[in-house]
Amino acid sequence: MQVDLNGRVAFVTGGGNGIGQAIARKLAGNGASVAIADIDHEGAKQTAAELPSAIAAHVDIRDVAQVEAAIGATLDAFGRIDILVNNAGVNTFKKRVDIDEFDKDEWHRVIGIDLDGLFVVSRAALAPMVKQGAGRIVNVASVVGLTAMRLQSAFVAAKAGVIHLTRSMALELGPKGILVNAIGPGSVMTEGTKKLFYGEDGTFHAQQRNFMAHIPFGRPATVDEIAEGVLFLSAPENSYMTGHLLMVDGGWTAGFMM
Repeated sequence: MQVDLNGRVAFVTGGGNGIGQAIARKLAGNGASVAIADIDHEGAKQTAAELPSAIAAHVDIRDVAQVEAAIGATLDAFGRIDILVNNAGVNTFKKRVDIDEFDKDEWHRVIGIDLDGLFVVSRAALAPMVKQGAGRIVNVASVVGLTAMRLQSAFVAAKAGVIHLTRSMALELGPKGILVNAIGPGSVMTEGTKKLFYGEDGTFHAQQRNFMAHIPFGRPATVDEIAEGVLFLSAPENSYMTGHLLMVDGGWTAGFMM
């Protein structure tokens, strides 16, 4: 898919690797200037160095001061922000347990990044968008925000929150010219999911076949397939869709595979 994003500026959280990196590359490949905000500063800098017009910022999205500084640096560099992609997020990878055993500090870590951090970044990035009277926000949710999975209660709760927050934001920001949508990836082939499922030594590699049985396509998405969905939601041609959840899940949520 090709769209014209020349003159547009995108701010992508978690853009130093994985899905976020693919999103940053996709937006830049369609003409946008990109600010890459990531707690992995080296990853952000390396990604920015690949792109024709990009900057990198070291940002923990839970830190209001760091977020506001990164937004300020983006405005200094490019003069505006047209597209915000709230991609940064975490899940529980090491110890997955039922909620009655779930560690409260791990709960707060996941919720703090996946939901609270999204709020912090959105609030900071909205000031220039409201002033412009236009903008696009794409929140990266998850299939588990609709269809819960076991042993990751914090992640499930956070992503469900992202979906409903997206709808609330759309209601509030539509009159200000800002479209807010979410994308719902299913399973995606990243370094993280290799460690969980798809690598030979993945923690849950033995369950991979059962996991794939939920997906009609029988495979995980590539990061580029998720990025294509974000590009569509960011495109100028998408001028009347807001409050929408675009599922890119290989049919996972279409129904039961029997």
